[in-house]
Amino acid sequence: MYTIYAFPTPNSIKVPIALEELNLEYTLHPVNIRQGGQREPDFLTVNPAGKVPVLVEESPAGQPFVLSESAAILVFLAEKHGKLLPTEQIARARVFEQLFFHASGLSPAFGQSGYFQKLAPEPVPLAISRFHGEAKRTLGLLDRTLAQHTYVAGDDYAIADIAHFGWLWRRAFAGVDFDESPNVARWYESIASRPAVVRAIAKVEALAA
Repeated sequence: MYTIYAFPTPNSIKVPIALEELNLEYTLHPVNIRQGGQREPDFLTVNPAGKVPVLVEESPAGQPFVLSESAAILVFLAEKHGKLLPTEQIARARVFEQLFFHASGLSPAFGQSGYFQKLAPEPVPLAISRFHGEAKRTLGLLDRTLAQHTYVAGDDYAIADIAHFGWLWRRAFAGVDFDESPNVARWYESIASRPAVVRAIAKVEALAA
């Protein structure tokens, strides 16, 4: 049984989507980051970094297994349960290529773009231009990839798709849209309509109710 510490954030949504796709039981534990829940002592004992999501797997024989970082959680779940990650070497490498592109490129660009546009104490035009431009650039790279493949790492749905979906689900925060990314738009609609994704979004959004 898994417990997931989460909130309706681009990174949090990835883990319930994977769990729903794998048809696994789990419990969601809300961490209200709007009210500073990520800085509460009880949560910091779970993840000293003060970030969601966090996966906790209870173990009747010993200490619970605790894992943070959404990409690491996706890999752990896929490997443990034998789905959403290819075993063939090249196909597997393509999934990791997209996971690393997400973690080092798209995710920080989208996050910083949103921060400097909407949360920074005062406007910083150079930072807004830099990160908004980078968010649009990485989206363009993803669009070119999806012009050649059904999914981001090839022809099969994988954890790389789940990783990218999180930030594209919250793309308005970064101030980007799909007007110049038709292949991303096509891919996004196909992912968003998956029953597991619909269920996961409904459950995560309820955490903020």
